[in-house]
Amino acid sequence: MSKLNVKRPFFMFNPKSYLYGEELLALAKVADEQAQKHPEMSIFVTAPFADLKAISDATEHIIVTAQHMDGIKPGRGMGHVLPESLYAAGARATFLNHAEQPLQLNEIVASVNRAKELGILTVVCADSMAEAKALATLSPDIILCEPTELIGTGQTSDASYIEQTNQAIREVDENILIMQAAGISSASDVYKTIEMGADGTGCTSGITNAESPKQMLIDMIDAAFSAYQAK
Repeated sequence: MSKLNVKRPFFMFNPKSYLYGEELLALAKVADEQAQKHPEMSIFVTAPFADLKAISDATEHIIVTAQHMDGIKPGRGMGHVLPESLYAAGARATFLNHAEQPLQLNEIVASVNRAKELGILTVVCADSMAEAKALATLSPDIILCEPTELIGTGQTSDASYIEQTNQAIREVDENILIMQAAGISSASDVYKTIEMGADGTGCTSGITNAESPKQMLIDMIDAAFSAYQAK
């Protein structure tokens, strides 16, 4: 199965478990409208497993993304997340090794390999330079460089960190897209992160906790697009 093509810049709305059901679906539809408005960029929306199919059925332009996937095959695996099940529900991408769902290296390898078999895009998280370089050898589609200590703090990675991680990953595999998203809390953070060289970025609490999550989502997507166009 062939993977979707990820266009730069890309933006990921990752509401984790802050949103679900109708509230999340409403924002996913907003993201879908923005993806149609900006066909030159890719927009991902992650969702709890139980919401993936409803979002997939109601949207056409976003990349519906799972929060996690296990490297198992149909058969035994009670309580694990089966890749074929995600694909059938409409997910075309998955996060792996997020700080809130860390994996052992052998588990990451298994999940990346299964994703490649099914044409599911992989967004693999790395919390250090060393981990980013090691994970790059697996050739995931996207590496999210996000120091764990900055997640949810409103403090973004600085330019030197972004430049160094970009260079380190591209020395291993120049085809990997690089996402920088630590501490993103405003549209200006999005703009600066893309301006400093990231292929994409994303946000959780900056959107879910905003006075108007819908408007913040729109503003961040517009900022990512504008920053990339200005480069």
